[in-house]
Amino acid sequence: MTPEAALLKVIHYLDRAHEKGYKAKAFTRALDVVRNTPPDELERRAASDTLTELDGIGSSTAAVISDAIAGREPAYLTNIEAESQVPITPAGQVYRDALRGDCHLHSTWSDGGAPVEAMAATAMALGHEYMVQTDHSARLTIAHGLNEERLAEQLDQIAAVNAAIADAGHDFRVLSGMEVDILEDGALDLSDEMLGRLDVVVASVHSKLRMEKQQMTERMLLAIASPHVDILGHCTGRMIGKRPPSDFDADYVFAACAQFNTAVEINCRPERLDPPRELLRLAVEHGCWFTIDTDAHATGQLEWQPLGCDRAAECEVPIDKILNTLPAEELLAWTGAAA
Repeated sequence: MTPEAALLKVIHYLDRAHEKGYKAKAFTRALDVVRNTPPDELERRAASDTLTELDGIGSSTAAVISDAIAGREPAYLTNIEAESQVPITPAGQVYRDALRGDCHLHSTWSDGGAPVEAMAATAMALGHEYMVQTDHSARLTIAHGLNEERLAEQLDQIAAVNAAIADAGHDFRVLSGMEVDILEDGALDLSDEMLGRLDVVVASVHSKLRMEKQQMTERMLLAIASPHVDILGHCTGRMIGKRPPSDFDADYVFAACAQFNTAVEINCRPERLDPPRELLRLAVEHGCWFTIDTDAHATGQLEWQPLGCDRAAECEVPIDKILNTLPAEELLAWTGAAA
């Protein structure tokens, strides 16, 4: 294991543990230093115990680098791998085993921490058959959302990534998508032409979350009724312990999701776990379709699906109503994006 590979693994597990503080920043900085330092210099410094003299290398990162150079499994890596395991119940495992992909994730194109290629490699390693690349749309400027020109460039990159994956003999696909903002009037933050080019569209509310109940309901209904929208993302917008859920008429919203075949996302992010259980059960009663998505912003977060699977099992979501249990071609047929 090279020092670079060891540091990447540590960063992956820190992401899985949802560590966003100094540890994650320290290892990311150390990775940058390693990538810009000749290997022979790293070896000399490891031998003379002077790695910490390099700006950006601390005691913990130096230990990982030294262990990797010596051919040892870094102790820090072993510990963080064990500590960051995502638990799952036997009932949830049934759902996890049925999943074939992840329909909502981000990359460095918007506010994610890893490029599309790294997200795809991780998804493949997890046994997925596909992933849907859904970076933010332009209106979410804080997340460096994609305008139409950048989205067109990303579509070209996705095609290139898929070609490279196929050339390497892997049966995996990156599907094109976007997490499109639902604007205040219910319109979507992307033209019909560009929406029509995408395989899967997730539509989410990110602004004016405290909007009056009737207005929020109407706003969501207009998006759900759009023929371009396939999935309603994190429907309440809540952040557990930080931000309350939005107020909307859930009966109307889920009835519309069932009517217009817009899936309700079961968002697996630990700070979201959206929708709450009572709303998830209500969506089941309305006969909605669902997806179980990580909303991952880093490679390690792609391992969060057990959190949504446990919730789906607890709320008795029918497995045959979960879109990402379908093979890619059937998913594309469902969204209307099949060739």
